Amino acid sequence: MKLTIPEKEKLEILNELKLANLAFQAVYPGDLPHRQPVHTVYGGANLFKSDSTVKMGKAAFKSFIYNAPNFAILAKVLELKGHASLPDTEAEVMVLEERLNKLSDEQRKLDLAWLPYTVYNKIKAKLQTEAVEDFRIDFEDGFGYRPDDEEDATAVTAATELAKGMADKTIPPFIGIRIKPFTEDLKYRGVRTLDLFVSTLLEKSGGILPPNFVVMLPKVTIPEQVETIVKFFELLEKAHQLPDGSLKMEMMVEATQAVMDADGKNPLLKLIRAGKGRCIAAHFGTYDYTASCNITARYQTMDHPVCDFAHHMTRVALGGTGIMLSDGATNVMPVGPHRGDSLTLEQEIENRRVVHNAWKLGYGHTMHSLINGFYQGWDLNPAQFPMRYAATYTFFLESYEDAAVRLRNFVEKAAQATLSGDVFDDAATGQGLLNYFLRALNCGAITEKEVLATGLTIEEIRSRSFYKILVGRRKK
Repeated sequence: MKLTIPEKEKLEILNELKLANLAFQAVYPGDLPHRQPVHTVYGGANLFKSDSTVKMGKAAFKSFIYNAPNFAILAKVLELKGHASLPDTEAEVMVLEERLNKLSDEQRKLDLAWLPYTVYNKIKAKLQTEAVEDFRIDFEDGFGYRPDDEEDATAVTAATELAKGMADKTIPPFIGIRIKPFTEDLKYRGVRTLDLFVSTLLEKSGGILPPNFVVMLPKVTIPEQVETIVKFFELLEKAHQLPDGSLKMEMMVEATQAVMDADGKNPLLKLIRAGKGRCIAAHFGTYDYTASCNITARYQTMDHPVCDFAHHMTRVALGGTGIMLSDGATNVMPVGPHRGDSLTLEQEIENRRVVHNAWKLGYGHTMHSLINGFYQGWDLNPAQFPMRYAATYTFFLESYEDAAVRLRNFVEKAAQATLSGDVFDDAATGQGLLNYFLRALNCGAITEKEVLATGLTIEEIRSRSFYKILVGRRKK
């Protein structure tokens, strides 16, 4: 066998290609190992208190237990796998639950009631420990248009409450604010609230931002709006002696112009790049977007075809960039029409029927998002939290076995492959497979022990990096 390409020319040509490959990898690093919350809860800034999310968790748990006193009821409402075999009476369900409680995890998986039983109990545990993963103190739609002095006062009060929540450890692992958009008529109000809030927060907290603090910029349509907020971030960091890049942002995709610009191009990557590395997420605004498509209010739903189109355009534009994507919210609240402590039996039955219908709708919307690769969405009311976790846990648990086999096979093949320079391609693909389990682990769907089915060690799992796993195994 004879090679005819001269070595010098070959190296020169491949080195030229290397520059292009590395530039591509810088733009498309693949899925990142960072934790992404499964939801963002939006609440009006005027209502925010240091312990708001703690109270939301208690309200969510109370609603869940009242409307689904046992796992069989939940399973039948949502038609979970195995629901048809479950008993109808409370006494029979209690007997079944006692039997399941005595089984080992492996034995329980063989029972038809395993999925409903497991999902129900994981929801209960989640609502009692970390009901809210991400919260956005809202100065836009959730706050409305108020006199400047009122919004000024609210910005100061909300920031003070957040600082108190930091000290009391009553805030969720992710938190931030949504300011008004940088449109021509609202840009002054948006930046004034940003300045007041951040400055007050840093004053009250001793110059420290909460972990995973982010500023949401809504209604983004042009790169200049993103560039502008970055300039204000830089000024705030300088004024408060924060390290460069401390302030992060996310943007909302809620206008058709964010999906297709005046030149007939998808501008999303250009919008992200305008953030100079500070924009970490893109959230979809279901109702503003459907309205911009002239969809009437009755049909403005998360699973409308125009939303699917926007989702796919977003995923194509930002796939592999490491930007976190979030879907919108279900606007039908699982809250009964009758209030009070002295309801009639008929009123209680009607309340539960309304809640169950809203649960089924919210569950379906969340599952639709998950199937389409959107692992995060919005919740607007604590009563929605149970269905967020019901869909999320069902999604991960139903495909757990197949995903474990796939990742185990990929790890073995990638580790055995001949190492001829960079391992970027294997690492990027593998990180996407690993992130399935990291997402499931983060939200409580599975435990570290269950991830061991992938063939990874606890140490490898905790590294959260497929690149590190691959390099470590190839050195052995």
